[in-house]
Amino acid sequence: MKLIKAEVVTIGDEILYGQITDTNTQWMSAELDKIGIKTIRKSSIGDDKQEILSLLSESLKRADIVLITGGLGPTKDDITKKTIAEFFADHLELNSVALEMVKAIFEKFGREVTEINRQQAMLPSKCTFIPNAVGTAPCMWFDKDNKVIISMPGVPFEMKYIMENEILPRLKEKFQMPVILHKVIRTTGIGESALAELIEEWEDQLPAHIKLAYLPNLSQVRLRLTGIGEDESTVRAEINKEIEKVKPLIQSYVFGEDDDELELAIGRLLVESNATLTTAESCTGGYLAHSLTANPGSSAYFLGSVVSYANEVKINQLGVKPETLRDYGAVSEQTVIQMAEGARARLSSTYSLSTSGIAGPDGGTEEKPVGTIWIACAGPKGTVTKKILSSKTRLVNIKYASKVALNLLRKMILNEI
Repeated sequence: MKLIKAEVVTIGDEILYGQITDTNTQWMSAELDKIGIKTIRKSSIGDDKQEILSLLSESLKRADIVLITGGLGPTKDDITKKTIAEFFADHLELNSVALEMVKAIFEKFGREVTEINRQQAMLPSKCTFIPNAVGTAPCMWFDKDNKVIISMPGVPFEMKYIMENEILPRLKEKFQMPVILHKVIRTTGIGESALAELIEEWEDQLPAHIKLAYLPNLSQVRLRLTGIGEDESTVRAEINKEIEKVKPLIQSYVFGEDDDELELAIGRLLVESNATLTTAESCTGGYLAHSLTANPGSSAYFLGSVVSYANEVKINQLGVKPETLRDYGAVSEQTVIQMAEGARARLSSTYSLSTSGIAGPDGGTEEKPVGTIWIACAGPKGTVTKKILSSKTRLVNIKYASKVALNLLRKMILNEI
């Protein structure tokens, strides 16, 4: 079965200037994927006639479907409609159905339709008009040599409504699409290259219709398997078979699948173990506690946190010895051990995590540069520590340290350390 390919295009100078964020292409690509259409390219171009004409010509050489959003307003800077008409050697004419819909929307709000609003109903004669039930900007469908160009409003809620109610059903009716299925294995505690070495032989033996992608991000690597075929159950079974082959090779690094987040995986482990958790945070400033409590049901296992940013708080609330801070400093293995053990004892939890480091961008020394972070995990069988050297970017250091701390806890719960 032929793979149906799509290109997604946003039009508007405001996108290129960075004045608004393009969320349309991401959403549209995800929805196309669900019905078996593969997005092969995304583009953002300005309100420029020649750019639009060139892109349309090039896109139709690569893709079966071209989806365009933006540039359909009633003002002079919105040129998409006129440019598409020129591309098809067409002209604009008043569409009576579109005009009645524009009038109905203005009457609903007690407003009179002006001449500039009437321009919204001027459409290329060769297009199929698709109603926009939530706005005045038109949606236009063009057929050309068994390919389709669709122009939609750029306003996200209008585009989504039209896509869900009009475009996606029509595309499913027009094209015969294969099944595209994704399955994600989520790993932590191992880098992309090291992971690739572990599974190299397995990857080389994957069937041709199942592709593997590495998606790294802050102490995690997602392995995405994508299968393409005619029958959903067959493709799903084939992907699951490959997952069963690879998991034993990387089991100690796997914490979940698909949309699982590390915080949710930790929560499940704590609930299954009938265990509780506290945190004692310095450089992460409560971010670790926040990431845990952002999940519903976290009250079943998370007891609380002490954000001990100042040394006085470390001493008075967590029981860190003054001489430890004097001799080793706040950013030290000795300090995070006492922080974690102090929080565990004082808050009566099964486990406790602590962090102390130099998040930056200032405060680093030659001995302890920015990004130096110590982490400790205290539990029933003792306390383990880990030192990391991260980046010079403050927020990255905070997020990365929190992920590493959670993985340290995961390994302790599973008796892997």
